[in-house]
Amino acid sequence: MPQLSLSWLGLGPVAASLWLFLLLVGVSWLLARILVWTYTFYDIVRCLRCFPQPPKRNWFLGHLGLFPPTEEGLRDVTQLVANYPQGFVTWMGPVMPLVTLCHPDMVRTIVSASAAIAPKDVVFYRFLKPWLGDGLLLSGGDKWSRHRRMLTPAFHFNILKSYVRIFNDSVNIMHAKWKRLASEGSAHLDMFEHISLMTLDSLQKCVFSFDSNCQEKPSEYISAVLELSALVTKRNQQITLHMDSLYHLIPDGWRFHRACRLVHDFTDSVIQERRRTLPDQGLDDLLKAKAKVKTLDFIDVLLLAKDEDGKELSDEDIRAEADTFMFAGHDTTASGLAWVLYNLARHPEHQERCRQEVRELLRDREPKEIEWDDLAQLPFLTMCIKESLRLHPPVTVISRRCTQDIVLPDGRIIPKGVICLISIFGTHHSPSVWPDPEELHRADVRHDGDEGGPGAHAAALPRPAGRGGATPEAGADPACRGRTVAAGGAAERGPP
Repeated sequence: MPQLSLSWLGLGPVAASLWLFLLLVGVSWLLARILVWTYTFYDIVRCLRCFPQPPKRNWFLGHLGLFPPTEEGLRDVTQLVANYPQGFVTWMGPVMPLVTLCHPDMVRTIVSASAAIAPKDVVFYRFLKPWLGDGLLLSGGDKWSRHRRMLTPAFHFNILKSYVRIFNDSVNIMHAKWKRLASEGSAHLDMFEHISLMTLDSLQKCVFSFDSNCQEKPSEYISAVLELSALVTKRNQQITLHMDSLYHLIPDGWRFHRACRLVHDFTDSVIQERRRTLPDQGLDDLLKAKAKVKTLDFIDVLLLAKDEDGKELSDEDIRAEADTFMFAGHDTTASGLAWVLYNLARHPEHQERCRQEVRELLRDREPKEIEWDDLAQLPFLTMCIKESLRLHPPVTVISRRCTQDIVLPDGRIIPKGVICLISIFGTHHSPSVWPDPEELHRADVRHDGDEGGPGAHAAALPRPAGRGGATPEAGADPACRGRTVAAGGAAERGPP
């Protein structure tokens, strides 16, 4: 009977026996892993059979590329939600399932789960890590909870009130530029580009107390932030750029690294300069000291922040939070505002009603600028902003990875290890939640009084912000207040 021999390697009988044993152990371990993975995958497929799924491209690609992040892709999502109102399964290739939920009753189960059970999924966020670090957007667990508590003073009413003046100044600069361009014969304006510069201008003043005058002249820092945003979006959409080792070897990777270094150097320099000048006193004392001279900015609050044990944030942590707010704040707010103006332009009757509401509020006032206490006195404008955000949410989807089986209200199970997509856009356009979901003309009904109106599904009503990121009420959310100030300024002045 022939025997396996390793004598050709120059090994003696004892050494050969040892190598054969190690080879046998290695092959057995590999086979065991394959069997475990196969059984787990089969169990996941069995559990997901209770979820409907749209037709695949083929068995290998699955649904990859069928629903691109474009206007056409969002129209396809709207049709999917109409066909599968509770949710559905798609496949990214042959072995990666995604469970998409698009009804409030289903979404609530995921967003109310603890961060240990449904943490943020790193697949869809990891491209931001070199830029944003472990800020609130990307961190999780105890670190997220600690930073969330330490950042609470940054949203103290006395701090937020002073930002309204900054928002007014930035909007005035943008509107003056629009009037100048219109007088020079410009027939078309890229609203999103101008509004992005305005939100970046506002954030730079609120976060760093730095005026780059970026709306009127180029700013190296602002250009780097915009370039990083574009590069991350491009990389997320092209699967061939997902591999880090390859990405760092191509021009896009070089540009990303260079822009990251520039943004980090700017933030670090501000932090170091502020550490040298920031007085050693509590937040309340500092608020009183700065009330007459300048706004208390985000960096000031982070430098003063301490946890329950008296520990401060490190410079790296402060940089991560500041960079996170610059990225997450400017793009989402600019997108929301651009769509608000677009929807008001499509519905001139709503636009005129908003304008009259603002003008009535500012009557007999000089200068005619919105103040903090005015924001609660603009109910119709607020309703239009909310309805526009429903139709065109700046963030269309968020992802969570299930670390254990999650049982939905109807008894179906999302298996452990599966990525769950919460379709914000799908929920906002679901005919099972909103009557006439594509229409804006019911703005005075949807959000009248009880935040949902008689036609809205009760589960779709906003709740105060919590661990799951549920939408806070506009009156308590600084981003919503900023949108109200900017939209109110544009409504009062009218088109350029």
